[in-house]
Amino acid sequence: MSTQREQVRQAADEIEESEALRIDEAKAEQLIDALNTDLAATYVAYHQIKKHHWNVEGAEFLGIHEYLGEVTEDLEEAADQFAERAQALGGAPLSGGATYEAHAPVEPEDDDVFDIRTSLANDMAMLGDMTETLRDHIALAEELGDYTTSEIIRRNLEAVEEHAHHFEHYLEDDTLVIEGALE
Repeated sequence: MSTQREQVRQAADEIEESEALRIDEAKAEQLIDALNTDLAATYVAYHQIKKHHWNVEGAEFLGIHEYLGEVTEDLEEAADQFAERAQALGGAPLSGGATYEAHAPVEPEDDDVFDIRTSLANDMAMLGDMTETLRDHIALAEELGDYTTSEIIRRNLEAVEEHAHHFEHYLEDDTLVIEGALE
């Protein structure tokens, strides 16, 4: 950690007024808080799903492994969009694993490695929790008249809902794998 305080350009909890965007400081503060919450949840989900991407095994390994890689790419892109919008509004985006977990409205699973059905169920539940928060933040952004932030969150909500729906399909009973055939 740096001890050179004179090098700090902006304190983490400070908001700098954006002349270009013309959103008053009180509104910007609420929007930045919402975006940082979404950023934190997105990175917590990213790390949990990445863990599953690394640890998936079994007959359906390749398809699930590749799909989970796509999900983490989408989450990483969403995190970048949330952070850049928070910065544009005059805020400092959250940074760091412990900080993300402390601010996220979602709870990551334990560090243990679980079977893929449990892992995907945990991922689907986390994305469901994120969906509720993202919907609330869309409403907040629209209520505050920030339609750009609303649209950024909306686009990412669509991706989260789509992935949650795909996880639901993976968890269905129908499969081509015959139980006991690989033993």
